[in-house]
Formats: sequence, structure tokens, C-alpha cells
Amino acid sequence: MDKRFWAIIGVIVVIFGGLVFYNNTKKDTSSSQNNSSTGATNHVKGNQSSKVTLVEYGDYQCPACESFNPTVDAVYEKYQDKIKFQFRNLPLTQIHQNAFAGARAAEAADLQGKFWEMHDTLYASSNWQVWSTAQDPKPYFWNYAKNLGLDEAKFKTDFASSTVNSRINADMAAFDETGEQKSTPTFFINGVVVKNSDLLDSNNQPSLEKFSAVIDAALAKNQ
Repeated sequence: MDKRFWAIIGVIVVIFGGLVFYNNTKKDTSSSQNNSSTGATNHVKGNQSSKVTLVEYGDYQCPACESFNPTVDAVYEKYQDKIKFQFRNLPLTQIHQNAFAGARAAEAADLQGKFWEMHDTLYASSNWQVWSTAQDPKPYFWNYAKNLGLDEAKFKTDFASSTVNSRINADMAAFDETGEQKSTPTFFINGVVVKNSDLLDSNNQPSLEKFSAVIDAALAKNQ
């Protein structure tokens, strides 16, 4: 009798332990998936298999970023078959009140597959001069979303979502891990920061020639 009793108890313990292990495993898997969904963004274009990656940390309201953007576009046109381009968010919210909202607009567009289209729209000079100085930029973002053919209701919902905020915060955290001083734009080639002064011409303007020199050196090093 005693042996049967303890045998039954043993079976119950084993089953209960298995259920606990199974539930904990499910929780761990779910946590891992949630963490990965809020990691730093991966907005990449160009040659996906290239050994050279140019990363820009940018602030959509930053005048210097807007000034650099045409040259960055020219760099992309020249090197799109040779290197990989990546953009990450670094809104300097203490000095740019609309910067985080601009990043939210780009990330909300990404959830409908149009990150780069919104990115370019925000930096287009005629648009940037308006929304970046607006007391409330959201109506401009709604209009941009409409012009890009996005689902407007979804865009507005995503714009205000924790998912979008988490993406931006993850980018900012990733920048903090570099140990570099926060300023925008900040460029990295294969993880090494490139001084903006090395990308300017004699008139202190962004230079395709200067960018090319840095990129060509990286390509030669990583053949």
C-alpha cells in the first residue's frame, strides 16, 4: 500500500515538474521573440552581400542632416552596387522638438513597407522646411502617408504605438553603446566612426568627393 502510494506521488511530481518546465520554456521563447522585435532597426539598401556598410545615425529635424542628405543620396547612386547603406534613428529631442515625431513617421511607414519613401519625403527640402518648424507636424505626416499610398488609419495607429517608440529607443540605445558623443548626422563605416569634418569640402559643405575617398579606402581594405 505504502509503495503504491509513493509511486503515485512520484508520478504526480514528475508530471507536475514537466508541466512547469514546459510553461517556463514557453515563457522564455515568448520573451526572446519580444526582445528581438524591439531591437535596433535594420533599414538597409544597396548591396546586401557587401563587406562594407555605411551607417548613418540621423535626426529628421536636424538641419545638418537635411544638408547632408542630397550628398548621401549621391553617394548611394554611385555606390549602391558596391556597399550596403543603413539608417538608424537618433532624434536629439532636447533641441529638436519634432525629431522624435519625424522618426515615428518613418517607422510607421516602414510597417507598411515604405520606410525609405517616407525617409526621403521627410528630408525633401520643400517638405522639411515646413514640418520641421511646425507647432504640430502630424497633419503633414498624415498627408505624406496619403501621398505614399499608405493605409492612413493604420499609419496613424502605428505612429502612436509602443512598437514604433521601442524601435526608435532601441536605435538610440545602440548609438549609446558606440561611446560616441551624440550629434547628427554621425556616420560609421564598418563600425568605425567617420568624422564629419573629413566629409566636407573647403567651403564646409558635404562633399561627394570626400565621401568617395573614405568609401574607396574601405572597399580596397575589404576586397
